[in-house]
Amino acid sequence: MSRIVGYLKNKRIYMPLIILILLSTMGIFSLAKQKDTPIKEGDKVGDFTLNDENGKPFHFNDELGKNVLVIYFYPKDDTPGCTTEACSFRDSYNDFADLGAGVIGISGDSEKSHLKFKEKHRLPFTLLSDKDNKVRDKIFGVPRDILGLLPGRVTYIIDKSGTVIKVYNSMSGSNHHTESLQAIKNLK
Repeated sequence: MSRIVGYLKNKRIYMPLIILILLSTMGIFSLAKQKDTPIKEGDKVGDFTLNDENGKPFHFNDELGKNVLVIYFYPKDDTPGCTTEACSFRDSYNDFADLGAGVIGISGDSEKSHLKFKEKHRLPFTLLSDKDNKVRDKIFGVPRDILGLLPGRVTYIIDKSGTVIKVYNSMSGSNHHTESLQAIKNLK
């Protein structure tokens, strides 16, 4: 590694480029923990259990047959993009309920963080804590951002049988709710 840094210094490459290369390398290694193939439309979602914001276990298989589910993965509680996304789902929550759909947000934050986030922004839906990212990485295979540093922002619409009917992947949190509503309307 010191040879590479020395070479780059000799070639007058600036520190931001060195940092970018190092961060990219770290991102590549973090991707190794992920599922080989991210879950896609037509796939069945495997069973999982995570705690909600109150520490109560949520069992995915217990929800099968009840409602269409909108499960959205987001990077972090109370950050600008994640707050925009959560509040968009909040503001459209009645539309989802009218269509017979439940909304669930998942991130690696703790139950306590989720509870604060939920209360602060008056979120009417469940937030699940995936602290070790097992569900994110192993069940869904949610891709990370371009450098592999940030957890990805992906929304899955899952029918009553547990089959994914729509996947929406965008680091912008502003359109996930509209894409989800449209997919559910298309089901009807």
